[in-house]
Amino acid sequence: MTKRILAPSILVVAIVLSACQWSGGDGSEKKEETPSSEREATPEEKEQPKEESSEENDTNSNDSEEDSEKQGNDSIEQDDQSSMEDSAAQPSATNENGVLQEHKSVTAVINKQRQLPKDYVPSDLVVPDVPFYFEEFHPKKQMRKEAARHLETLFSDAEQAGIELVAASGYRSFDRQQTIYKGNVENMGEEEANQVSAQPGHSEHQSGLAMDVTNGEVSFQLIQEFGKTEAGMWLVNHAHEYGFIIRYPEGKESITGYSYEPWHLRFVGEELATEIHNSTSTLEEYFGIVPE
Repeated sequence: MTKRILAPSILVVAIVLSACQWSGGDGSEKKEETPSSEREATPEEKEQPKEESSEENDTNSNDSEEDSEKQGNDSIEQDDQSSMEDSAAQPSATNENGVLQEHKSVTAVINKQRQLPKDYVPSDLVVPDVPFYFEEFHPKKQMRKEAARHLETLFSDAEQAGIELVAASGYRSFDRQQTIYKGNVENMGEEEANQVSAQPGHSEHQSGLAMDVTNGEVSFQLIQEFGKTEAGMWLVNHAHEYGFIIRYPEGKESITGYSYEPWHLRFVGEELATEIHNSTSTLEEYFGIVPE
């Protein structure tokens, strides 16, 4: 997302300052990934974000041109928002390469057989107003706007119920996932890495619809013991009320393709989340696309 600031000068030239929110390269993040068993992020090296880059461009101070650009940006964001609000409960068809055709759909099934386009970056990413285990900005703080709004409500209600929750990792780019997956393969071998880490393009984090959560009871790690905590059990019973599901439940490893992850929340909308919760199923089972 790009913020633009118009600064008049004595030469009546408008300078657009674009402040990039990206750290520049996924391998240069500042904060260490706390989780040691994260499916899509094993313990990472302490990450030092690059300085936010900015570029200056000379533009004409033409109101109609600026309005046209703004409408274009608004149209892109509205496109992502419409996909969240209007999409019926469907897994989204794929092309011959397994790439999702309706990859912006809130109900899209993303797994080892079904992937997002390499260049897909949600246009409506925002940082939800919830506590994180680190303070500085990082792309992984972000989620798509609608998912972030629901996460805020979930966190607020959890707090009122005396439940401690802390956000750990949300959006992750294709390139960042590629770096993580490669590191996992080097550290633990391909077979084991495939049980706990998604290949690039196959990560739900790239969709902007997933958020990993944890708390101090498990030292802010992403570990299976979190499922036995009061917070973990509260999420099992209440996450669907806010449109989220525990995407990789215990006992469903052969269906989801990944190890049990009580920390991984996936936004699918309240109606679908409730149906999945009540049927104790997974996205794959609900849509009848269980891998053979």
